[in-house]
This record gives sequence, C-alpha cells and structure tokens, in this order.
Amino acid sequence: MLFAQSELSIELCVHAIVSNPRPNNMNIHEYQGKDILRKFGVAVPKGIVAYSPEEAKLAAEQLFSEQNCAVVVVKAQIHAGGRGKAGGVKLAKSAEEAFDIAQEMIGMTLVTHQTGAEGKEVRRLLVEEGMNIEKEFYVGITLDRSTSRNVLMVSTEGGMEIEKVAEESPERLLKIQIDPLYGIQSFQAREAAFFLGLQGEQFRNAVNFISALYTAYTAIDAAIAEINPLVVTKEGKVFALDAKINFDDNALYRHKEFLELRDISEEDPFEVEASKSNLNYVRLDGNVGCMVNGAGLAMATMDMIQLAGGKPANFLDVGGSASPQTVEEGFKIILSDKNVKAILVNIFGGIVRCDRVAGGIIEAAKKIGLHLPVIVRLEGTNAPIAQKMLDDSGLNLVSANGLRDAAKKVQSALASS
Repeated sequence: MLFAQSELSIELCVHAIVSNPRPNNMNIHEYQGKDILRKFGVAVPKGIVAYSPEEAKLAAEQLFSEQNCAVVVVKAQIHAGGRGKAGGVKLAKSAEEAFDIAQEMIGMTLVTHQTGAEGKEVRRLLVEEGMNIEKEFYVGITLDRSTSRNVLMVSTEGGMEIEKVAEESPERLLKIQIDPLYGIQSFQAREAAFFLGLQGEQFRNAVNFISALYTAYTAIDAAIAEINPLVVTKEGKVFALDAKINFDDNALYRHKEFLELRDISEEDPFEVEASKSNLNYVRLDGNVGCMVNGAGLAMATMDMIQLAGGKPANFLDVGGSASPQTVEEGFKIILSDKNVKAILVNIFGGIVRCDRVAGGIIEAAKKIGLHLPVIVRLEGTNAPIAQKMLDDSGLNLVSANGLRDAAKKVQSALASS
C-alpha cells in the first residue's frame, strides 16, 4: 500500500526547518549569531545583551555614550521570527525608557507566527544602537539539496518572510548557486548587489558584506545564515540588523565551542529529553504517538495515521538498531504527551531482527506499565516469530500485518478510546 506525501509530512518539514532546533540543526540567539559574524568581518550594529531591566539601562547608557546614537533598540531574544509584529522589538530614546521597556519585556510570553499559540518566554534582551536606515533587504545562505550546492538568496523585500516573497513575488528574489569547489566568486557577490539596485559606496559595502557572510557560513558549518533585514544606512553603510544562524548538528564535533551557545530553555522539553538518548523527536499536536526506525518510514507512517482518521502526535526515529533501551525511552517520551490516545510502532527489521525488537517492546511495556493501546507492525527478518511473541505476551499490544492492517487497527483503537 503506497501513500502519497500529505500536507502533514510537509508540515513536519517546515516545522523542523523553520522553528525547531532539533534534530536537524542547533539554533542560537540573534546576539550570539552577531557575535560570530562580527569575527568574520560581517558588519553588525553594536549591541549588549541584558538579563534584567537594570542591565538594559546600563547597556543603553553605554550605547548612547559610545555610539552617539539618537535611539537604541530593545529586542527580545527568543528562537523565533516575527518578534517585531508581536511587540518584541521597541525603540528607546533614553536609558530610562530602555529600563521601562525591559521591565515589560522580560518575563513576558511572546507569541509569533513561529512560536505557536503557546509562545515563548522572554528571558534575555539585546540592547542595540539605532540605525539611520534608508533601505531594507534580505540575504540568506543555505544548502540546496536538489543541486548539492550552497545557494545565496537576496531579495529587495527585506523584513518580510522569504517564503511569502518566493510564493507571491518570485521576481523579487534572486537565487545564486555557489560551486563548493570554488566558493563564492566576486562576480556573484556583485550580481547580488546589482539585483538589490545598489550603487557607489552602498554597492561596494554590500559586496564585501555578502562575501564575508559566505565565508562565515562555510567556516562555521552553518545550516542557515539568514540576515533579515539587511539594512543600508543613509551614510552608505551596510549592516545585519538581524541574524539567524543555525548549525549543522553533524558538524558540531568540529566546533565544540558552539555547544555552549545552546539554550535548552528555548527548546521543547520532550525534544531535549529525546536528544539525550540520541532519539530524533519532534512534537506535533496529534493523538497518535509514533515510533519508527528511519526518517522516510516515519513520514510514510504519519501519512498512514492521517489517512486512518488520526493525527500524529510526534515524529520519532529510534534509529536502525531499535534496542530495548531506545524503545523504552521512546515509549516514555511518547507517554509524556497527555494528548496521545494510541501508539503505533512501525519497525523494519533490517539491521536488527524483528524478534529482538518484539522482545524489547514487550520488556519496555512491562517495565513502564503501558496503559494505552499499542499497534505494532514489524516487517523483516523473523517477522512471523515477532508477531507471535506480541500476540502471546498478554499485554495491550496489537500486532499488525502490513500498513493497511495497521491503519485499520489505529482507527479502531481511536474509536474505542
């Protein structure tokens, strides 16, 4: 039985790429990203992080004194975009005003289009010098998996969501493929600056900025380097007014100094717990818990649940071995979600035999006292033996023979819950 990729699979991909720091990449705060970019010659405004209203006031006093700016900007630091529209970015004309804004922001729950309805608590602020802005643009670098090349993206629509620009005004977005052997070339940086309509001093500064940004992106093994907006001041200078940097987890062993930048308080507690056991977990808002080995099979499993009338509560890839320990940890994490009404285990026994997986499931079910119906579909080596083990276990474990049968049994379990 084949399942086409549904809207749910697409929803998971967007969730993982845009707002979720695990399991694909590690997200950091704006001020941390700017500190890194500054080391590579990327122009960023002068800013100071503050954890209290008093620190925000001192930071504002220092900026007014040293930078001779008319205003400072107080910015909430959370792992989500859309902060300005949600009230997380405000201007202050004095240190006292910065103090008042900080009092209001620290501790507030900021709800944006990327946080979901639950929002995120603001625990720290970035107090930054104000800019004499003339124009706003977008610059981003990420990996284009269809071509196995990094892609530089620039747009004249700074401050807007780049997905919306690509959909509604694609002519305002330029994509430049970068050959990994040669890296970014001068003519490519100039092409991007020309596309933005810049001239003279602004053009030269933009070319230098784009080249430095690409150097930083490759040197730190980033998954995403996004500047939105990139601003050009009336004096002709180019600055990263915002900075979103995500690291590729698979390369963090080369950059252990970046591990200390991780802010666990910004991450879903279930996902944090899963990462401790090396489980790839993303929480969703459904009622059927999923435990699968392999990302592709997990996506197909979620589609199957959707077609059966349920809604996946999570993405959980326990890996190829699916040992009793990982199965037990997987069950614990799934059961922590009170919305889960049933669990579907879908394991292909290629690396590990199905009877060993079944033994692990039975052992884990007894140990943690599973009370929800668990539908188990095992396919591969010793699958018939595994199915008999489950049927004879005396536990609330329902074996399924194939995807269609598993879908029907999920539907039945939901109907009786």
